[in-house]
Formats: sequence, C-alpha cells, structure tokens
Amino acid sequence: MGWLTMTRMAMGGHETPKAYLDAQLTYERKAEGDTPFQGLRVLKSVYSGSTYYAAAERYDENGKRIYVTAIICLVRWNPRASDGHIFGYKDMDEDMGPCEASCPRSVLALLTTTSHPFALDWRRRCYRMLALRERRIADGDLIRFPEPMKFTDGSEHREFRIRRDGQKTVLTLADGRGRFKISRLLERRFEIVREPKVAKTFFPAA
Repeated sequence: MGWLTMTRMAMGGHETPKAYLDAQLTYERKAEGDTPFQGLRVLKSVYSGSTYYAAAERYDENGKRIYVTAIICLVRWNPRASDGHIFGYKDMDEDMGPCEASCPRSVLALLTTTSHPFALDWRRRCYRMLALRERRIADGDLIRFPEPMKFTDGSEHREFRIRRDGQKTVLTLADGRGRFKISRLLERRFEIVREPKVAKTFFPAA
C-alpha cells in the first residue's frame, strides 16, 4: 500500500500517531456471506517517531487466538504542516519483509511461530539489530570497524577509543587524539579490541 495522509480532524480525536494506529488495528468484523468473522487487537505497540511496530493478535468469534503477527507502519508526523495534513503512514505486515528491522524485543517476544520466509527473514534481521544495539561498551574501550571510516576532513580511521562525556559518547583515536562522531554507532558492526593489561611494578621499601 501507498502512503495515507490526513488532517487532525480525520484522526478522529486521536492525539498521536500511536493512538490512531492502535485504534485502527483494534476491530471486530462480523461474518458476512463467504467472509468469515475477523477480529484484531494490539497486544503491544511501540512508536519511535518514524516507525510504529505492533504485535497484533488475530482471533476468532469466540475470542480464541489464531496467531500473533507483527505490523509495521512508516510514519510522518508534522503538527505544523502548512497544508494541514499533519499525519501520514504506510502500513505493512512482517510477511512483506519490511526493510525496517528495529522492532523492540517486547514486541517480537509476543509473536507466534510462522513459516513465511519473508517474516522469518525479517525476524532474524530484527534480532541481529538487537544484538548490535545491546552491546555494552565502556569508557576507555577500543573498538575496531571492519573497514576504515572516512570523515569530512579526508582522514580515514578504523580504530577508536570510547570516551564518556556525561550521557554522550565521544570517539577519539586510540592514543586519545581528535574527536569524532559516527551516527547510529551501536547499529554498526565493530569489535571490541581486547588490549593486554600491563601490571604495575611494585618495589617494596628497602
């Protein structure tokens, strides 16, 4: 599907993209003719500011679970849009193999098993991203990228020292020179270099 955009009035009183999408994914449709009953409810959803992830449960007319799948929506949210269309979204489910693979663990944990190849690939990519983001790097750690990173001054470097500046992470060269910034650091592939520790020599008093 393409993008659907709307004004605040069209959002039906919902103040945020998350509230609107939660409501859209919660419904019951009675059986009509050859069309069976359809029920859907959101078990858990997370909205990051540009992407919405939800674990949505499909159930039957008795309220019994059929399966839980992931629904992903790309979101555009601009309350000050000049044309009044402040909200837009593009929805897809995991069977479509979305490119966006930053689904939180709390949503992934609720999904039921699937055999769909695109959904399986998407879930693998999400767990790989989680593994990258959940790495712990400490002040003073030396990290090494697979390939040198090129910066605006033309320099290229592969190894960086981690320095904590309050809540910020600052990168320097291994010897402490320079200050570098690498966007989305924890989503990138790098290794933590295990440096040999030099024991201090102790000279007892004569």
